[in-house]
Amino acid sequence: MSVELKIPTVGESITEALISQWFKKVGDYVQADEPVAELETDKVTLELPAPVAGVLTEISVAAGETAAIGDVIGKMDDTAAAPAALSSDQAASAASKEEVAVPPSKAASDVQATPPPAAPPGAPGHVMPAAQRLVQQNSLDATAVAATGPGGRLLKEDVQRHLAAGAAASSREQERVKMTPIRKRIAERLVSAQQGAALLTTFNEIDMSAVLELRKQYKEGFLARHGVKLGFMSFFVKASIDALRQFPKVNAQIDGDDIVFNNYFDVGVAVSTDRGLMVPNVRNAERLSFAEIEATIADFGQRGRAGKIQMSDLEGGTFTISNGGVFGSLLSTPIINPPQSGVLGLHSIQQRPIALDGEVVIRPMMYVALTYDHRMVDGKEAVSFLKRIKETIEDPTRILLEA
Repeated sequence: MSVELKIPTVGESITEALISQWFKKVGDYVQADEPVAELETDKVTLELPAPVAGVLTEISVAAGETAAIGDVIGKMDDTAAAPAALSSDQAASAASKEEVAVPPSKAASDVQATPPPAAPPGAPGHVMPAAQRLVQQNSLDATAVAATGPGGRLLKEDVQRHLAAGAAASSREQERVKMTPIRKRIAERLVSAQQGAALLTTFNEIDMSAVLELRKQYKEGFLARHGVKLGFMSFFVKASIDALRQFPKVNAQIDGDDIVFNNYFDVGVAVSTDRGLMVPNVRNAERLSFAEIEATIADFGQRGRAGKIQMSDLEGGTFTISNGGVFGSLLSTPIINPPQSGVLGLHSIQQRPIALDGEVVIRPMMYVALTYDHRMVDGKEAVSFLKRIKETIEDPTRILLEA
């Protein structure tokens, strides 16, 4: 019996999807629920699972092409008998899943400590989505690039090393590449934010000594108890909630002629991925502990890099925090995520001389920025909001005492 592979409904605002990659080719046997293709929309990237076990008999929409929600992009025959044994590619894939399985409590550094063995050019293996895009963008032959991933998988880093080594000849030729749905959506939202809101940014600087000392004092015990590292973001999420309670307009939004005050705190955390910037939300962050916030953010990072961020993660949000400091940014003016009214930008921590009690001392300092919609938030509120963030981070006991 022929079974159709259709583009699934992802969200009411999504009407089409790009087939970024087919994991299987015509004639391959596929297990039920095994991913057969990768789909990319303007908000999320997802895998299309096989609805049944059988042989892929038709691919009607090629990789790189776009199809509407509900369109048939391929067909399977569920009456075909399963092969006696896994193909070499499937065996390698299954083996690699076992090799890279890591207990949740194991630190990421432990996983990275043992590099996978390098495979020679031309070795069989799955080409990862990010690597495939680089291969296509640079008109490379994937079999000419040395793959170092588990099971002979070709990674993005493999292609980058290949390009850096001069495999792609330098020229003055131009190349035209179609924007991905996510990149197009990011562009639209950024332009919309600039045109539809009165954006203004205010700055301050924070002495990070107290937070650094707390992390140093409790990091080992925190990790042992909760299985997640104590980072900076949980402090800033907690400090933001404290400040948002005092200045609720920063947590509100404009809807026509109305102001909608949100009596909850869904804090968006900007996550950089190969496909662009995404802002998944820490839901009801006011109810979460430091460990729960850190675990949620760590999960966003992992799923963002793997292209597993879901539509439900991105919807809504009342306030956003963007940490450009992880990339070395010293100062920037973040752009709000419409229809929100504020975004907090964090930056690099640098040892700088400051005047303290009449003396010049060296302190770990961070510049922070608040971009806000001036239609909603007045300058006094914005400055006071950022000052409250500064006070809370410099004296974290305020978070517990609500002082």
